[in-house]
Amino acid sequence: MTKITYEVVPHDGGWAYRMNGAYSETFFTHDEAVEAARIVASEQQLAGDGEEISYQDEKGVWHHEFADGEDRPEIEIVDRFADKKG
Repeated sequence: MTKITYEVVPHDGGWAYRMNGAYSETFFTHDEAVEAARIVASEQQLAGDGEEISYQDEKGVWHHEFADGEDRPEIEIVDRFADKKG
């Protein structure tokens, strides 16, 4: 199972959440950033429709698979700044 971690961090004069080094928009308060991360995390849990997908790997080989829309990632929100809100 895939795991996605959203981390709440100070960013650009405010607060943001980030995943894999990519930052969200900047929020004025820590609480707004936490709530935004919770919303995004909950949206990740919504099931989708199953569909055929095709992709090419790094060797140029094409793969065709059926993606089950029920296979949702594990989500974690990390907030090391909960006690240092600003």
